[in-house]
Amino acid sequence: MAEFICPRTRNYKGERKDLVLLTVVVLFSVFELCCCHASERIYHVPLKRSIVTTLMTGYSVESDRRAIDKRSASKNLYGHAGEGYYLEMLVGSPPQKINVLVDTGSSNLAIAASPSPEITTYFHRDQSSTYVKDGREVHVPYTQGEWSGELGQDDITLTFLPNVTFRPNIVCITSSRNFFINGSEWQGIVGLAYRVIARPDSSLTPFFDTLIEESKLNNTFSIQLCGRPSSDISGDISSSNDDSMGGSMTIGGISSDLYKGNIFYTPIQKEWYYEVLITDIEVDQASLNLDCKEYNFDKTIVDSGTTNVRFPDKVFKTLVAQITAKVLNIETKIPETFWNGEEVICWNDTDVPFNAFPTISLSFFKTKNSIFKLHLSPQKYLRLVTDTSSFMSVISKLDNIPQKCFKFGISSSESGTVLGAVLMEGYYVIFDRENKQIGFASTTCPAVYNTGSTDTIQGPIIVTKNITDCFYVKSTNDQSALMVVAYVMAGVCALCLLPLIIMVIQWQYRRSCGKQPGTDTDSGILIDK
Repeated sequence: MAEFICPRTRNYKGERKDLVLLTVVVLFSVFELCCCHASERIYHVPLKRSIVTTLMTGYSVESDRRAIDKRSASKNLYGHAGEGYYLEMLVGSPPQKINVLVDTGSSNLAIAASPSPEITTYFHRDQSSTYVKDGREVHVPYTQGEWSGELGQDDITLTFLPNVTFRPNIVCITSSRNFFINGSEWQGIVGLAYRVIARPDSSLTPFFDTLIEESKLNNTFSIQLCGRPSSDISGDISSSNDDSMGGSMTIGGISSDLYKGNIFYTPIQKEWYYEVLITDIEVDQASLNLDCKEYNFDKTIVDSGTTNVRFPDKVFKTLVAQITAKVLNIETKIPETFWNGEEVICWNDTDVPFNAFPTISLSFFKTKNSIFKLHLSPQKYLRLVTDTSSFMSVISKLDNIPQKCFKFGISSSESGTVLGAVLMEGYYVIFDRENKQIGFASTTCPAVYNTGSTDTIQGPIIVTKNITDCFYVKSTNDQSALMVVAYVMAGVCALCLLPLIIMVIQWQYRRSCGKQPGTDTDSGILIDK
């Protein structure tokens, strides 16, 4: 414990100024330190994400990059309605053919490496001379399923890029629950998103990053999902119960024969999922009139691995109410269970009332003062289903007559807005990672049902309001928590300052009153602190 020396026993006149100056400096330094830390916690928290406004009006392949194999623009995606699109790849040495679901909503390549009742084939690691085990375990849970496996590396060749072989990280799935789909014809999943969401952690280099690095292709891919290929012949799918689908994927750029018209780009807001920004949603050109932050609560992503278009619950309920008001006059009464996906509705082949259903329009951020709109026709969001056995009941207009049954292709979400295949099937979608943007163009896929209805793009449209405010902002509860932390820090700073203030006051008092050493039993405690 330090000893307090009375000013009367020393020549303190010159030291007084030094002490006061030193005290002021200490007080100011502590105050500045405390306040700076408190302000950092309040104002440096990124409540809004930054906006990338540099947009590309066209696309050109760099001269030092490899030319795109034209076969990448031909049909190379397959699938069945409601079960996703898959592509073929050759894994290992000698090569084993595995079909993998194309998923822009994840980042791992994961393939079956053990038998499962839902699949007919799997990757035999012991038969590949080039497979190398990593040793790390990976577990991925979903809302209604999960899979687990072991990491490794092996040679991969995509059948539509036969001259490109590379060695990505592969999760060999050894156990799963409700992941594989019986009859879907795929035995794995290839995630095309960023490393931030890779499992087991972001240190793992994702499939697409390895492909681009080793192939020297442009850091871009594009997808055309066409739905049922029977429409490729006549544009009328009413005569077939075949639920198979087709599409095309191009790696390294875009293919001019897969789209028509202009390409409209929206910035990628954050490189984890392919996150974009919706500024408004309309039903037959009438806005839902919600705060545009609601549309992006808590994110909006483009995800080929999801079938439906999914909206946050508040947006979904408002949208359904608007659509319901538009379809009151059709002969078949639509029950509430149709909107939540529990039931399907069937009509005669020639009596499907598409014209009674409204068009849904989604507005996307283009620049800080412009947007473009994607129009989603009822021919797209009314999903044709051939197997109705999994639904609670079927609402049918007339029995014993050939009919087509439809499911509502829009659903509620607890994890943000998801723009799935129902939307993507209307457009050619470019994932331009090189320039951090997603592009949409009118597809060359034939119009469905031979109705002449095609999904169109409208823009650019100049806006005067501040559409950057459409970013989702954390709730006030989160902000209040930050304020509480700031006030606690300020209180701690005040407690640190209090002894110094008391010490100065005490020193001034001692000087004026002339107390002798040792008469203040608290003086040592004050100095010790």
